[in-house]
Amino acid sequence: MEVILLQHVNNLGNLGDKVKVKPGYARNYLLPTGKATEANEANLAKFEARRAELERAANEALANAQSRVAKLEGTIVTISANTAGEGRLFGSVGPAEIADAVTATGTELSKREVQMAEGPIRQTGEYDISIRLHSQVAVTVRVNVVAA
Repeated sequence: MEVILLQHVNNLGNLGDKVKVKPGYARNYLLPTGKATEANEANLAKFEARRAELERAANEALANAQSRVAKLEGTIVTISANTAGEGRLFGSVGPAEIADAVTATGTELSKREVQMAEGPIRQTGEYDISIRLHSQVAVTVRVNVVAA
């Protein structure tokens, strides 16, 4: 199935690209989330009419993410958690707790922007956590998990 991308999609393409994807990916993800539209004459004409507006919105989102990176660089957040013996946590520290701790420092952050490839934190210690503010902008935040 061929679609026109309405915004940058990782590992697929940029705004305005006409790409061929599997029908299920388009039907279940790209079309419902508004990231793409079917590639036909009518949609292509609509896209070209809105192209400047979409590019302006994409540039604003990128500029906003880059300004937030300046605030987040070098941020160190300390989270206290209940522990058992040998530094093991009762429960875990996940994206929601990290987002709340970063927001408490003064920079707004949602839990969906916190990328934890190795899963939630289950031990005390220092961790580097990747924060993806935009599809093209990421920053690393240091999280210290200490015993409460």
